[in-house]
Amino acid sequence: MDEVVLLNPPEEPADHLLKVLYSCDEPALIHLECVVTFDTGTTSTLPLRRWTCVPGDPKVRALKLTFPDWLVYQADGIVPDAPWVLSSFLRVSLGYSGSEGGVLQDVAPLRLVPLLRRPFKPHRICLAWSARMLGLSQNQSKTQCPMEEETVHLLSSLYASTGENFGITKTLRRFNSEVLENLRLRSFSFPWCMFSVWLFVIAHCRHGMCGVIHHIDSNDNYVTPAMFLTSSGVPLRQWCHVAVTLRGRTVTVSMACTDGKRQTVQSADHRFSRAVELDDTEGYFVVGGGKYVTGVEGYYGPLAYHRNRIPPYDASEVVVPKLIKNINLTGWLRTCQHLQMDLNAKIIGYSLRAKREAADEGCYDAFYNLMEKTKETVKSQCEPWEVTSPQRRRSANLAKLLAFEHGGRGVALEDVGRALYSSSLLKLDKATSLEVVGRIVPLLLQAGCLGHHQALHVSSVLYRAGLGVRRQPNKAWLLALLAAQQDSRLSLLHLGHFHHQGDGGLSPDPDLAYAYYANVAKQTRIDRQNPSPLQAFVESVYLNNEEVLELQTNENHHIFQWLKLQARNGVADAEQAIGRMLFWGQQGVSPNIQMAVRHYERGAVRLEDPVSMYDYAIVLMQGQGVEQDVPRAVAFLERAMEQGYAPAINALAWYYEQFEKDYGRAVQLWEQADLHGSPDAAMNLGVMYSQGLYPGKSANQLTAFKYFLKSAQRGHISGAAHLSEIWTTGIHGQIERRPSDAVMWAKWAAEHNGYLGIVLQKALDSYLKNDILRSLLHYMMAAEAGFATAQFNVAYLCEQNSGGFLDPAFASYCMKRYYNQTIHSQNPDTYALIKMGDLLYEEHVDGHTGLLSAAHMYKQAALRKDPQGWYNLGLLAEEGYKLPLSLLIELGLPELYLADPYRLLTTFYSRCRDSEATESNLPCSLALFSVYLQSFQKDYGAAITFSSAAVAVVAAPPILFVILGRLRGRGPSRR
Repeated sequence: MDEVVLLNPPEEPADHLLKVLYSCDEPALIHLECVVTFDTGTTSTLPLRRWTCVPGDPKVRALKLTFPDWLVYQADGIVPDAPWVLSSFLRVSLGYSGSEGGVLQDVAPLRLVPLLRRPFKPHRICLAWSARMLGLSQNQSKTQCPMEEETVHLLSSLYASTGENFGITKTLRRFNSEVLENLRLRSFSFPWCMFSVWLFVIAHCRHGMCGVIHHIDSNDNYVTPAMFLTSSGVPLRQWCHVAVTLRGRTVTVSMACTDGKRQTVQSADHRFSRAVELDDTEGYFVVGGGKYVTGVEGYYGPLAYHRNRIPPYDASEVVVPKLIKNINLTGWLRTCQHLQMDLNAKIIGYSLRAKREAADEGCYDAFYNLMEKTKETVKSQCEPWEVTSPQRRRSANLAKLLAFEHGGRGVALEDVGRALYSSSLLKLDKATSLEVVGRIVPLLLQAGCLGHHQALHVSSVLYRAGLGVRRQPNKAWLLALLAAQQDSRLSLLHLGHFHHQGDGGLSPDPDLAYAYYANVAKQTRIDRQNPSPLQAFVESVYLNNEEVLELQTNENHHIFQWLKLQARNGVADAEQAIGRMLFWGQQGVSPNIQMAVRHYERGAVRLEDPVSMYDYAIVLMQGQGVEQDVPRAVAFLERAMEQGYAPAINALAWYYEQFEKDYGRAVQLWEQADLHGSPDAAMNLGVMYSQGLYPGKSANQLTAFKYFLKSAQRGHISGAAHLSEIWTTGIHGQIERRPSDAVMWAKWAAEHNGYLGIVLQKALDSYLKNDILRSLLHYMMAAEAGFATAQFNVAYLCEQNSGGFLDPAFASYCMKRYYNQTIHSQNPDTYALIKMGDLLYEEHVDGHTGLLSAAHMYKQAALRKDPQGWYNLGLLAEEGYKLPLSLLIELGLPELYLADPYRLLTTFYSRCRDSEATESNLPCSLALFSVYLQSFQKDYGAAITFSSAAVAVVAAPPILFVILGRLRGRGPSRR
C-alpha cells in the first residue's frame, strides 16, 4: 500500500530530527521539500532530501532536517539578507518514475519567526582574515533603522474636553521598514487593525453626535475610521474602554465600563456590504472635536492604534490604566456628590424654614399661635438635616445665610460655591502668613465641588507650587482637568503649558497643548468683543523694572489726573491714552467703558483726532457703552479715512461687508488698508480667500494662509488663531503640517485673554500696595498658566521674600522652579538668565557640571548685551574654570580658547564696560584695571625693586579684589 506521513514535523524552521513513515507497492521516489511564499507573490520550492522506496512493509526513516540559513537566522554578513516570507510549509511526496508530481503527499505548516526575532547563527568555522574584515566593515557601514512600533499612541495622557469643536490632531507617517510598510500597503483594502480609547462622559451629546476619533482625508472628507457617540452612547460618569476592531469588512465594537465597583461589558459585530479601505497616512486623525463635529463633554483617556495587527483582547479583562487610577476622577466626583446631597438637603430645609418665618409675620388668631408654641416646646433643638461635620460648617452656614437672605427662593449650589470662594479670598486678604493658605484650601475645594471653576484653578495652583500646602502633582492635575472641562480660561492655559513643556514626567505633546490653547484663543476673540469688569488688558510688567512700575496709575493717581488735565487742554494723545486705559483697564486703571466712550467722543468731536474718531466709531457701531448708531459711526470712519488712518479704512470695509454686503467695495478698501500695514485688513482678506468670498475668485487656502501669516506677524489675535489652525493640519501639497508653529501662535493669541489680564492686574495692584502674599498668589495663577512675565515675577518675589513670610526652603525651591520656567520662554529676561546661572553656580559640587550650565546661562545673557553676563564669565575664568571652545565659538571668540588668560579676561571685562548700561561701567572698569595690574605684575615683577612705590603697586590688586569680592555677593553675579 502506498503511504507517506510526517510523524513529528517541526513547528518552525530549525534543525530537527524528522521521522517519516512510508511504504510503496512499486519502486518509487520520495521527495522532502520546503515550500516558501514571498511577499512579492512568488513561490519557491526548496528540496531538502530525496530517497528511494522499495516495496515491502512500512518503514520509518529518521533524518536530520536542515533548512537554509536565511530562513532560520538573522543576516550577519555571512548569512545573506532574506526576502520577506509570508508563509512556509514542509511537504513530503511519493511518486513513480514517469508520473507528474507526487501520487501521495503530506504537508505540515511552519510558523515563521519575524526577521528581527531570529537568532544569529553560531558559526563554527575559522574565517579568513579578508572575510572577517569584510564582515566588520559591513556591520560598521550598515545603517541602523530606529525601532518602529506598530502600535501608535494617539493620546498618552488625559484630555479635558468642553464639548466644543476642539480636539487633538495627529498625522501618521509611512513605516521606514520596508517589511512593515509592505504590510500596511497590503492591508489598504483589507484593514486588519484596532483602535482603543478610554472615555469619561459628563453629559450626553447635545447635537446628536460627538466625535471620539475621526479621519479626514486631503479633500476634507470623512474616511475610515470615523467613530462617534450618539446622545446615549455610553454610561455617564464612568470610565469606559471602547475598542473598535477592523477585520476587512467586519467591524467589532466592544465597550467595558466601570464605576470603580462593578464592570459592565457590551459588544457588537457588523459586516459592511462594500469593501472597507484605510490609508492611515492620508490626511489627519482628530481625537475629540474638530471643524465638523463637537467633542464629548468629559474626558478622553489613552488612545492606542494598532496599525498592522490586532492584539489579544477580552473586554471583560480590561484593566484601568495606572494614569487614570492616580488621578482618581471617580473618587473626587463621589466625594462631591456627597457634599452636594448634604447641602441640597440643608438648602431645602433652610428655605422652608425661611418661608415659614416669613409667613409667621402675617396675622393669625390666638388659637393658631397657641398651637405653634406648643409645637416649639416638644420639637428637638435641630433637625436631622442640620447636623454638619466641622469641615463643612462654613458651607452650611453660607447655605443658611443665602436661604434666609433670599426668602427661601432661588438658592442653588452654585450660589453657595460662589459665596464660599469669595469668603476664602476675604480670609486670604487678611492673611499675614502661609498658615492661612492651608486653612482656606478645604473651603476652595468645596467651592470647586459646587461648580466654581476658579476655586478649582486656585487649588490646583497651590497644590502644584506647594504654597501653604504639601505639593501633590496628581491632585493639582486633577483639579486643573476639572476646571478646564468647565471652560476655565486659566486652567485651559495651564494644561496647554503643562503639555507643551512636558511637565510632571510626561513627554511634551504639542498636539494636545494646541487643543487647549486653541480653545482659549477662540474665546479671546469673543471676550475682546464683549469687555467686562472681569477682564483687563494683558500687560507684561516685570517687578524689577522700576521705570515701568512708576508709570502704573489709578483713577486717583497724579499721572492719571495729569493726563485728564492734558486732555481737557486739547492734547489728543492724552485723550487717546485715557480712553484706552478706561476701556481696556490698562496701567492699573479699572475698566469703565462708559467713561472711556466719553473721552473717545470728545477726541472725535472736539479735536477731530483720527484715532479717537476711529475708536468712537467702533463703539457706536457695536453699541458698547453707548446706544448703537451705525450711520454716525460710518460718518466718523469716513472722516478718519480721509486723514489716512488705516484702521478706519479697515473698519469701513468691514461695514460694507457686514451691513451692505458689498464684497467688491469691502475688498477694495481692505487691499488699500493692507498696503498701509493694517493687521485687521490682512486678516479679513485671509477670511475672504479662505471662504471663497473674494469677488471673481475661487477659494484659495494658500493665499488665505499668506494673509493670515501677514496678519499674525503684525500682531493680530484672530490672524494668529487662523494661522495656527492651518499649521496644525497643513494644506495638502502646499503647506506642511508644523505642530510646533501651531502651538506657538495659538499660545500667543491665548495669552491676550482678558481673564488672564485681570489676574495680572490684581497681582500688580497687590504688589504696589505691599500685599506681597496676595500678589504672589495671583502671579502664581498666571505663572502656572505659562505666562513668562508672571513666572519671572513669582521667582523675583520668592527671591526678595519681603518680611520673610516664606520658608527659606520653599523660597529657594520657588526661585529655581520659576526662574527655570522663565528661561525656557521664547524671549526670557536676562535677569532670569543671570539668576539661574547664579543658582547653578552655587549648587556645583564637582566644579565642572554645575559651572558649565552656569556658564551657558551667562553666555546667553552676554549675547543679549547684558553686561552682567560678560562680568560673570570673567569671574568664572578668574576662578580657574576653563570655558569650553563651543561656548567661545557662540560668543564669536574662538581665538581666545588657547589665548593668554589675561587676554580672555580683558576681552570679557572690556565688553562689560563698553555696554550701554551705565551702572556697569564702574565695576567692569575696576575688574579690567585689576586684570591690567595682575598682568603688569606678572611681566615686570622681577624687575621692580622693593621701594615704597613698588609696594604700593603690589598692594593695589588685593584692594581691588576686596572691592570685586563685595560685588559678587552670594554668587558670581552680584554687581
